[in-house]
Amino acid sequence: MAHDRYISPFQTRYASDEMQYIFSEDNKFKTWRRLWIALARAEQHQGLPITDEQIAELEAHKEDINYEVAQAREKEVRHDVMSHVYAYGVQCPKAKGIIHLGATSCYVGDNTDIIIMRQALVVVRRKLLNVIALLADFAEKYRAMPALAYTHLQPAQLTTVGKRATLWINELMMDLEEVERRIDALALLGSKGTTGTQASFVELFDGDDEKIKAVEREIAAEMGFDKVVPVSGQTYSRKVDTMVLNVLSGIAQSGMKFANDLRILQNFKEMEEPFEAHQIGSSAMPYKRNPMRCERICALARYLMVDVLNPAFTAGTQWFERTLDDSANKRIAVAEGFLAADAVLNILLNVCDGLVVYPKVVRARVLNELPFMATENIMMQAVKKGGDRQELHERLRQHSIAAGKVVKEEGGKNDLIERVLADPAFGLTQAEVEQLLQPEDFIGRAPAQVEEFLAEIVRPVLERNRDLLGERAQLSV
Repeated sequence: MAHDRYISPFQTRYASDEMQYIFSEDNKFKTWRRLWIALARAEQHQGLPITDEQIAELEAHKEDINYEVAQAREKEVRHDVMSHVYAYGVQCPKAKGIIHLGATSCYVGDNTDIIIMRQALVVVRRKLLNVIALLADFAEKYRAMPALAYTHLQPAQLTTVGKRATLWINELMMDLEEVERRIDALALLGSKGTTGTQASFVELFDGDDEKIKAVEREIAAEMGFDKVVPVSGQTYSRKVDTMVLNVLSGIAQSGMKFANDLRILQNFKEMEEPFEAHQIGSSAMPYKRNPMRCERICALARYLMVDVLNPAFTAGTQWFERTLDDSANKRIAVAEGFLAADAVLNILLNVCDGLVVYPKVVRARVLNELPFMATENIMMQAVKKGGDRQELHERLRQHSIAAGKVVKEEGGKNDLIERVLADPAFGLTQAEVEQLLQPEDFIGRAPAQVEEFLAEIVRPVLERNRDLLGERAQLSV
């Protein structure tokens, strides 16, 4: 590896080899050659004088790209597509004259972009499913463990550790639905010509509309698509890139929400992300266990959410049938959007595969706040024994204020229960009060909600995709 020039951190630290290959030059240029073969074959089938020998020659060299020839040619002509047409022709002298016949640069460029985005979305979908599967197992395991729930980041009522996990899963399921919708919606540009009118193909096929449309259908089928865009200028609408990256942004949002929740829970010492035996949390403070994985999710997610602005502006500034100021931007924005999404999902896989829960801390924090939450139950029990509701309500209000003052101003323990037991107006025994302070009585339908959500929504999806499950992720750093 060269150390005297910029290297993207996506390459060295974050994105998987699999995703990097999808956006590699090798994958791109091999796809170009597959498209040229598909074009030649379709044109032959519709009557153009293209021989089986020419197509066989193209097939023979679709994998062994002569990069040196293409690079040298591009320095001379300043055009990447024509450089690769030339390089392919050098290897295929018999087919040289029919390579790219009737096509414009966007035939290979734009169709390849769509193919590559679909390949990348398939990887994103698979990793999403595996994150969901890990969190589903976690939610099921902890479906009934009471935990503090928060509104405004202040203790509210109780939930369960597993129920909270379903909130993370639900958002990821929404992302999965959007990914699948986008995969299904992708259409090839097809063979639309220089301004989308297919004028060059009208010339080639003497105005035979059916042959022109058949060429497009055959190309799409050979490349694994069931449709092409109905109308276009020279390019497919750049809104497609925006719509795809919006899906990736949704994954970033879900990842950041999960990671921020876990960072806060790690501060509370209720849960932690995995921490390896020899991991160093801080260069200055040996005792620290920083949530570095979740911090990285948040950092990359922020990058990805902002990156969506690039294709949005590109889509809005495509004048008429096309301009070229999309090209340089989309080469970076789309690829790095997917690399960032891949990185976020890799870290999510790693974190969700080793989530740590500290049950005693979770319960201690519950019990510390539970007296405040149990005041209504205490009041009702005292009323049943003959107490006056209005008087008891006022006494509880005063006792709660006093207990809160001990906690906040004196740093003491919540002594609300001791105050209630010492107040004869309530007439309750310690056993009666303790019976009212069982955390499991304050979690509502949370365990049932977890079971229903997993059984009705999540598990059926995972079962349909069980051949894709079982993936794990090791982080580079």
